[in-house]
Amino acid sequence: MTAADPEAEYYQAVEEFFVSRRGDPLFLSNADWLLIRRWRQQALPLRIVLRGIADALEGRAHSWGRERKVGSLRYCEAQVDVARERWERALAIGAEPGVDIVATLRGFSSALEGASGLGAAGAEAAGRIARALGALASTEPSARATEDELRRLEDELVAAIRAESPAARLDEIEAGVEATLACYREKLPARVFADLRAQALTRELLAGHALPRLSLFGI
Repeated sequence: MTAADPEAEYYQAVEEFFVSRRGDPLFLSNADWLLIRRWRQQALPLRIVLRGIADALEGRAHSWGRERKVGSLRYCEAQVDVARERWERALAIGAEPGVDIVATLRGFSSALEGASGLGAAGAEAAGRIARALGALASTEPSARATEDELRRLEDELVAAIRAESPAARLDEIEAGVEATLACYREKLPARVFADLRAQALTRELLAGHALPRLSLFGI
């Protein structure tokens, strides 16, 4: 199955990597999908998750129990946590390549100032958030605190855009998202699918005004 949505790609990439490294086909359980959802909600980059899975399965290959198949993605949870801790330490000392918090915040601020097609409420929210991000950029914030603040501000912005969007436009966006994600409805637990759908709607609402998702890590 080819993921046609950026939000779905995260889930599918984790599933395919785990199954391929495990060595034979395996259907993920509802608990496994909920674990991937938690990693996604924590804004944990895909490469960090895959690194933790690889470390867990490599360690298994050299252990006394290597003949027994790993039955669940949860076997890899501890090593994903270890990979996350290493990544967060690297972020804290500025040693993580590709993450420039100040430049990213300024880029978001500039994008918000140049957003197209916003109504009065959306324009007010975009301007206010642009100023907030500009101020945040001057404080040398931590990556985790910044990501949490970006999520809060994105929620405010999306709420303003949704409130002033014509009902017909919202129906059109929702129909497009439903069609794109239809192949995942039966595969994923209801809670995971609902979150996937909500994130896809957020992306589409922002993209309609030439705005990116507000995340340091490409979420």
